[in-house]
Amino acid sequence: MQCVVLHQVQMASTVLLPIAPVAVACGYPSPAQDYYDGPIDLTEKLIDDQAATFVVRAAGESMVNSGISAGDEILVDRSKRPRDGDVVVAVLDGELTIKRLRITGAGVVLQADNPEFPDVVVPELSELTIWGVATYSLHHLSR
Repeated sequence: MQCVVLHQVQMASTVLLPIAPVAVACGYPSPAQDYYDGPIDLTEKLIDDQAATFVVRAAGESMVNSGISAGDEILVDRSKRPRDGDVVVAVLDGELTIKRLRITGAGVVLQADNPEFPDVVVPELSELTIWGVATYSLHHLSR
């Protein structure tokens, strides 16, 4: 999977969007629910560290079982310490990739979350940098 760094998140002005105060059912709708029409600040809800957060666009299908499809924008926080099981943007021998980080007794594995794609066992002499930890996937429902 390839990724392209789009831009650093810059929040000079706040954009407030309305939010419902309750979870909305995906099954049968309830006509008795009240709906909140106040604003929500997506920066406040989605970003912990604005200076360290970037948006990358995913390419390819190796992470579809994580909810990441080609064309989705991924919020990546470079200030977070990567842990086993995190979805990360990694730089392996100069190539960017989005994978799930697995730290095993035998070494580091960059795991694809699609069985059609192989995991990448990081060779001992390879250069690996975890560029950032993916925090959210902005998945497109229509194009």
